Amino acid sequence: MSVSVEREIASFRDSEIRNNLRRVLESCSKLVEAGDFHDSENTVSELIEYLDSVYDAAVSDPDSERAENEAFEAISEIHRYICSPSLDQEVVDALSFELPKAVSKFVGISSRFLDIATSIIDQFIVKCGPRDMLSILCNTLGYSSKITKAASYIVPPLSGISKVIISIKRRQFEQVKEAVPIILNVLKVVSLESEEEEELEDVFDRAVEIANSICEVCNKLEGDAKPKLQSVLGLYVLQCMALISASLGYKASRCHSFVLQLSQISSYCGLSYLSLLTTYEVETVASSIFGDKDLCMGFLFHVKHGAALSVIWGLVSEEVAYTAKENLTAIKDELCNNQTKRWQAIGTLKQVLSFVNLPWELKKHAIDFLLCITDGRISRNCNEEHSEWSSYMPSLFSALQAVKMVIMHAPEPELRKKSFAVLKGVLDDIPISQRLDILKALITNTDSSSMIAIFIDLIRKEMHTAICNSRSIVKDAPQIENKAFPDTPFWNPGVIELVELVLRPPQGGPPFLPEQSDAVLSALNLYRFVLMIESAEKTNCTGVLSKNSLLKAYNEWLLPLRTLVTGIMAESKSDHDDFAVDTVCTLNPLELVLYRCIELVEEKLKQST
Repeated sequence: MSVSVEREIASFRDSEIRNNLRRVLESCSKLVEAGDFHDSENTVSELIEYLDSVYDAAVSDPDSERAENEAFEAISEIHRYICSPSLDQEVVDALSFELPKAVSKFVGISSRFLDIATSIIDQFIVKCGPRDMLSILCNTLGYSSKITKAASYIVPPLSGISKVIISIKRRQFEQVKEAVPIILNVLKVVSLESEEEEELEDVFDRAVEIANSICEVCNKLEGDAKPKLQSVLGLYVLQCMALISASLGYKASRCHSFVLQLSQISSYCGLSYLSLLTTYEVETVASSIFGDKDLCMGFLFHVKHGAALSVIWGLVSEEVAYTAKENLTAIKDELCNNQTKRWQAIGTLKQVLSFVNLPWELKKHAIDFLLCITDGRISRNCNEEHSEWSSYMPSLFSALQAVKMVIMHAPEPELRKKSFAVLKGVLDDIPISQRLDILKALITNTDSSSMIAIFIDLIRKEMHTAICNSRSIVKDAPQIENKAFPDTPFWNPGVIELVELVLRPPQGGPPFLPEQSDAVLSALNLYRFVLMIESAEKTNCTGVLSKNSLLKAYNEWLLPLRTLVTGIMAESKSDHDDFAVDTVCTLNPLELVLYRCIELVEEKLKQST
């Protein structure tokens, strides 16, 4: 405890609060020493209720210096009493379960209470067994859900846990394994709900102390317990890495220090950047330690995010990468040259992009890294005939979903531009036989008209590329009926189904305009493109030229859409407000393409009769 706090305690004279506390404490001592445990429990309850009343008085009137001083008097008296060398051990045991909770609450009044609350808990650690105190302090942490200022409340018990862990002499792995879930659950709730940066820095300072304490215990262990405890420590460190990255500001004064320490411990646990990006299976490691996978993934929910962020922080700071003993240039080269590992890394890095609480600066570094490993110079060596790669498609799809969200919500145009380049790079990395299905899934899982338009435009470009490639390959070969574009998965009826999805939504009726004008315009352009190419090449790969398809498009898509567009345009032209003007400008290009599509279909229908 600091000298200033000791002086402050000594400055208080006898007061009503101090006298009341002495009376209750002396009564508790006598009852415990006499073996009257029932009445002693009642007295302990009376003590806690009295401390709560003092605490409530200070909290309810935060501007009252008198109320704060009286609260400090109360906790000072508790400190004096618990530090007494003549205090009976049975009395200490009787108070040990409830007092840590009571005194920790006082830290929420003011930071001046932190040292003395921590000192009181330290006294319990000295006078009680470490195994008992670990259980008590974990129980104290669990009580934080009932505390208004939980971030400040959990600092003293976290500090105590970091000291207790080092003091445990037997079954260290088992003891830490039981404590870690409780600690991480509380850290997750408090860190993602609190907005007080200074309080959170104190919280994570103690959380990192706990990591250092577990690391110290690992160094002393031998046999099977050591690697098992290292696995627990690795999970703990990665979860803390994610929570710190999300909770503290990107440029918070102590954030960098925390990340440095955690990176060093992560390296000690054998968690290299490459393994974190590619082969580290959180569920497998967690279930091997804690058993029930579903249960343990609750308190380890952000470990995957922490794995990705460990690498991202190495990109942010050369010092962090150096501390972790990593060579990022070599890692990038490895990922560029190995498609399977690259897919695994993409699946891991998506965690950064989809983590809502993370600052944009970290997401920007993740996009930069993805851009490096998905550019045009990478090795694409998957076998189209091989089915093993299909297991990676769900992960790549969710990664594309995460990139999509960055494109839609990033605050800077440059970041959106880079994200779009990543989107195209990841799509190009997917085997062409699966690419259309992935784009379809992206469209059906997107509400944004602009993003749907982008995805449809990418399909059109893929189809155009297929034409160019096929023409160069079969330039002098005889054309097979309906096979002008052999081995081009994009030229199939599924493309027309996508057009229908936009022009005649599943819920029925024409699309909403002008809200969905981007998607509708893109779908019309795709339909026109397919219709013109199939006509010119005298093919029908997509089925677009069949009479039934033409009639369906004409009667169910195009004519209802023309009626809708004509009505909206007429109504908007009669108005003169800004919205009406914007609507006309938006629908003008759509109307032109729509009428061209109608002309093409009518022409084809005449030819078929």
